[in-house]
Amino acid sequence: MRLILRGVRLPLDAFTLEVDAELTAGLAGLFGPSGAGKTSLLDLIAGLRRAPSAFVELGERVLTDTARRFAVPARQRRIGYVPQDLALFPHLSVRRNLLYGRREQGDDNGLVSFEQVTRLLDLAPLVERGIARLSGGEKQRVALGRALLSGPELLLLDEPLAGLDRARRERVLALLRRIHQELHVPMLYVSHQADEVTALCDEVLLLDRGRIVGQGPPAALLGAEPLRPPVSPRPARAPY
Repeated sequence: MRLILRGVRLPLDAFTLEVDAELTAGLAGLFGPSGAGKTSLLDLIAGLRRAPSAFVELGERVLTDTARRFAVPARQRRIGYVPQDLALFPHLSVRRNLLYGRREQGDDNGLVSFEQVTRLLDLAPLVERGIARLSGGEKQRVALGRALLSGPELLLLDEPLAGLDRARRERVLALLRRIHQELHVPMLYVSHQADEVTALCDEVLLLDRGRIVGQGPPAALLGAEPLRPPVSPRPARAPY
């Protein structure tokens, strides 16, 4: 992954988000306390929020360049986004939630198939269920599957393990690394839990009150004892 953020300036309620950074790791993290501006930065990358000043480039594609008054619409950015609230459609089945992004993007996104995603996330037994009949962990897997089926060049994950206990967090981190290894999808993982970022990510940006205050390997910057290393064989049962 090569994600360039230059001249980002976005006024927020308590401070102004100001970011200049470049990320190259396939598994990158964005770490900081609650209210540091992490979600606002994700929204900017995804094209869901406009800034007075910003330059965003993913790979060889410029997504935003305010100096040229240029911005690729969110639906055309090839970015999968799993927000904190998951944003699932309660009136649709699991299958229709999963396929929603594919219908929006078209059937030729070519990166992953419905069968791959349902196998990897162990969703096949759930596809005809309604969203209301799922557990919290099952809903998280559906949201992740929907994002993957949009054919993303980058996956944004905003606090995806919130509310899970330690054992489930360990299993989900293992799942995320396996997704990266099998589907080759780069990820930007947002958290305020140092052990999660240390366990999963190879590179991390530290964000505090809208400013980048550090960048590098998470173990060196955060000094946190990671969760169990996220390396696992393909599970026989659902990961959580």
